[in-house]
Amino acid sequence: MTVFAALAERARTVKRELLALALAVRHPETPWYAKLVVAGCVAYALTPVDLIPDAIPVVGFIDDLIFIPLAIAFAVRFVPAPVLADCRARSREIEARAPRLGMPAWLAIGAAWLAAVALIAVWTMR
Repeated sequence: MTVFAALAERARTVKRELLALALAVRHPETPWYAKLVVAGCVAYALTPVDLIPDAIPVVGFIDDLIFIPLAIAFAVRFVPAPVLADCRARSREIEARAPRLGMPAWLAIGAAWLAAVALIAVWTMR
């Protein structure tokens, strides 16, 4: 397995865990304190607010690469094991049903971003 494939698999695992934790917050058997910790973890992962802004080169993304997996590992400890197992299974089901974007869709998205950057460059050069 290449480094890129390993990183992609790790990213999918983190995404699956975040979804499982989001489902655990809504589960009736999850204690209130676990819901509070999990909600904080999911909120930090999904909001644009960071401890170190992403605009700072390299360092801005390192906090996400380190803090989010640590926060997930911390939050998982508070959720009861049977609830977490159920939520992980539901997370895998949701991921399996999610539509995948094909190469044409990714090319269209990339072309739209390139067009936007080109338009901004043209407007700022005037």
